[in-house]
Amino acid sequence: MTVKSDIEIAQAAKVRPIQEIAGKIGIPIDALIPYGHDKAKISADFIKSQSQSQDGKLILVTAVSPTPAGEGKTTTSVGLGDALNKLDKNAIICLREPSLGPCFGMKGGAAGGGYAQVVPMADINLHFTGDFHAIGAANNLLAALIDNHMHWENTLNIDPRRVSWRRVVDMNDRALRAVTSGLGGYINGVVREAGFDITVASEIMAIFCLATDLKDLENRLGNIVLGYTRANEPVTVRELKADGAMTALLRDAFQPNLVQTMENNPALMHGGPFANIAHGCNSVIATTTALKLADYVVTEAGFGADLGAEKFFNIKCRKAGLSPDAVVLVATIKALKMQGGVAKTDLGAENVKALQNGCKNLERHIRNLGKFGVPVVVAINRYTADTDAEVQVVRDFCNKYGVRAVNCTHWADGGAGAVELAERVVELCDSGAAQFRTLYDDDLPLWEKTATIAREIYGADDIIADKKVRAEFVRLESEGRGKYPICMAKTQYSFSTDPNLLGAPSGHHVPIREVRLAAGAEFLVVVCGEVMTMPGLPRVPAANSIRVNDAGRIEGLF
Repeated sequence: MTVKSDIEIAQAAKVRPIQEIAGKIGIPIDALIPYGHDKAKISADFIKSQSQSQDGKLILVTAVSPTPAGEGKTTTSVGLGDALNKLDKNAIICLREPSLGPCFGMKGGAAGGGYAQVVPMADINLHFTGDFHAIGAANNLLAALIDNHMHWENTLNIDPRRVSWRRVVDMNDRALRAVTSGLGGYINGVVREAGFDITVASEIMAIFCLATDLKDLENRLGNIVLGYTRANEPVTVRELKADGAMTALLRDAFQPNLVQTMENNPALMHGGPFANIAHGCNSVIATTTALKLADYVVTEAGFGADLGAEKFFNIKCRKAGLSPDAVVLVATIKALKMQGGVAKTDLGAENVKALQNGCKNLERHIRNLGKFGVPVVVAINRYTADTDAEVQVVRDFCNKYGVRAVNCTHWADGGAGAVELAERVVELCDSGAAQFRTLYDDDLPLWEKTATIAREIYGADDIIADKKVRAEFVRLESEGRGKYPICMAKTQYSFSTDPNLLGAPSGHHVPIREVRLAAGAEFLVVVCGEVMTMPGLPRVPAANSIRVNDAGRIEGLF
């Protein structure tokens, strides 16, 4: 039997008019801004009108440490949402929008997989409703205004050597990591060292995802520190008078996007991914809107629980006042065997011993999640090659920690393949067992907040940094930034900063290379090891296989 690709399955889906999907969750037609027949934005006025409604239950989907074998957080989020609706629960899923970088690079699309996808899959993975373009435009408008200000009178006395604002592009492009701008004579501006990040790593993306309304968005944009004077005094976007124009560019994009699953259930997609270099959660406004419209809201956070879930709890929930009711920890047999030392080429063969070794990674994540006081269920995202004996190994392992592991087949069976998972999630949510807490208090010093994450989540002995980086922590506290949470930028492939160190390493040190202030987002980005905020393309990019066929349909986007 020929196995269909994700895009072939998605293109065969029977998509319903978006107005019909909106009606399921009480959104009237006049509250929609349609983008074609199958996607729409939800108006800000409607969202504001729901502010007094009671909140539903919040479920986070996270995963074990990622491997090339795959885990399937988005696929599981979609399958769980469909399964909850099969149980006649009023449920909405809240996902992050895909970045073009991974779509054309190594990872591929981010709309789920198999029969647990959101549609229209190709649109979502490519330009969608233009949100990332708007974020990039706002970011680069600010960059242009900074250079323009320095070209003329420079009344703010911005030091070209201390401009911290970087341009962005939504593409993996390593050649842009470090550039020199302003070349070609004085008419082209001030010559200075500059660089690009990928759009999702921009502070604009973080602000976009954390702001609660347009007024809050504009205020946060104004608070951005774009650089420093020669006296080392911070210069803000508000002083440059750029916050109004940036808000204007983001106004329409700031309204959440409504799409649907292949089973015609509602999904909100809004905000960016990349929990290795950003906070990696969908927007607060999408999540809080969904909580007003549904009894159960399923959301996701990027990469493994050591990155996405940690930031979801310590940044997003802290800032938005959210209190999650349950966590789904996604694991695959293949990924756990790879964590146990099996090469990718040998993952198809049963290997119970390697699986048992790889479960150490699962154990670390279970223990870590327990520190936040939210009950956990493990979802075994099952592949056809997985044996019953291997599944039982994971079940037995989880039982030792009082956690149920549920066999899930939503990739092949859609919502029907995640009904048992949905039943367990409802049980956990309705039990009232959640006693959510963050990992550290606001008043803990910045250095200690960072060290707490390294010790408690990564299993490290400590963090290390040179004198210049240590001084930056001290300086930021003296500027009044001491209450900010920490956004770690670190390889997603290991608990350590060495991507090749799999399993559950301990006793290592986490080297801190750089500290970046995100004053508008109100957190600090702590850059660890060799992680890059502008990724590169692999030797054979996914873009090489993407094309438009003779029928005008996109092929090769997986």
